[in-house]
Amino acid sequence: MEWSVARYGQIIPPNWSCAYAPISAVMPTGYLVANAQNIAVQTAVSQNFEWLFLHEDDVVLPPDAFLKINNYIRKADVPVVSGLYFLKANPTEPVLYRGRGNSYFGDFKIGQKVWADGVPTGCLLIHCSLLKLMYAESEEYTVPQGNTTLTLRKVFETPAKTWYDPESAQYMSQIGTSDLYWCDRVMKDNILKRAGWSKIARKKYPFLCDTSILCKHIDLSTGKLYPE
Repeated sequence: MEWSVARYGQIIPPNWSCAYAPISAVMPTGYLVANAQNIAVQTAVSQNFEWLFLHEDDVVLPPDAFLKINNYIRKADVPVVSGLYFLKANPTEPVLYRGRGNSYFGDFKIGQKVWADGVPTGCLLIHCSLLKLMYAESEEYTVPQGNTTLTLRKVFETPAKTWYDPESAQYMSQIGTSDLYWCDRVMKDNILKRAGWSKIARKKYPFLCDTSILCKHIDLSTGKLYPE
């Protein structure tokens, strides 16, 4: 309910292109997050979209989110822009990172624009020049879809690995998240520069988080919002 009120109660910028009010969307349900993201990417690439906005079902947008997103689309000078939200944890912390293995980045005030090298995908605007390049270079895979299968490309992926530790004589496993894995791939494969964003590619922290797009992260089972 909270998500729907926030999503369909958005202030819509005048003269936005849309198929129905307020705007059209691809809403894959019943898939793992990375698979749902890849369905959205495939739609964006096949229909030659200029931008893709990812919005997950547990991220409650502020009422002016589309107005602020519209400004980034109009300026078209930053290819990846994230809103800000916090972990569903107590104490909570922002999902915003500079580096890996050094906890979260918190040296900012709400309302500031922060450059980072790790942003979440729950409220994320991406220029499709990046996605088209990544899509072309990603391997194909299939997921079940009813009585058939759907062929996708691994633009987004949930990283997972298993290995044997001889010291403990145990098999170990590690599972990550698709958001940081995607950010790492963009930087590792030099996607920004190759897609025509050389100035942004030179930044140590190439992804912009607009903390004024302050979202609430909602626990779908209890309705609790983070931060409270």
